[in-house]
Amino acid sequence: MADELDAIDARILDILQHDAGLSVADVAEKVGLSASPCWRRIKRLEDTGYIRKRVTLLDAEKLGLDFEVYAIVKLNLPSTQNLEIFEAAVADWPEVVQCATITGREDYVLRIVTSDMHAFDKFLREKLLALGIVSDCESHIVTRGVKNVTALPLGIVSPHVN
Repeated sequence: MADELDAIDARILDILQHDAGLSVADVAEKVGLSASPCWRRIKRLEDTGYIRKRVTLLDAEKLGLDFEVYAIVKLNLPSTQNLEIFEAAVADWPEVVQCATITGREDYVLRIVTSDMHAFDKFLREKLLALGIVSDCESHIVTRGVKNVTALPLGIVSPHVN
């Protein structure tokens, strides 16, 4: 972590990444500060970009969105233009909840969430393959989630905290 973070900042980040719904007073109590200095620290962490946003995590199964696929995508030609077209399209597709460029023979890995196999097939045919720039898509259906967390492992970078 950057030099401007101290141990209290790191603790605040860790607390908030596990439960962003806590009040400032609750966070302050957990780190041993009063509410005002804690609020100022949180505000500074937001302003400097350490906290990008606060979200609510939903239960995909209860919402009927528990069909999950990892798709490994190769473009016809990974030119700058095709990369830009692909990335702009992916940004607009709500089914794609994660996208990353990867090394190797393929170009991207996508994490896709839909309601079932039919919805995934429709996504594949009407969106992904309809772009006309995808030469291959290898799909891996998730049969059971083993670990799915959003918290970053701040403990492994703590030696860099003042």
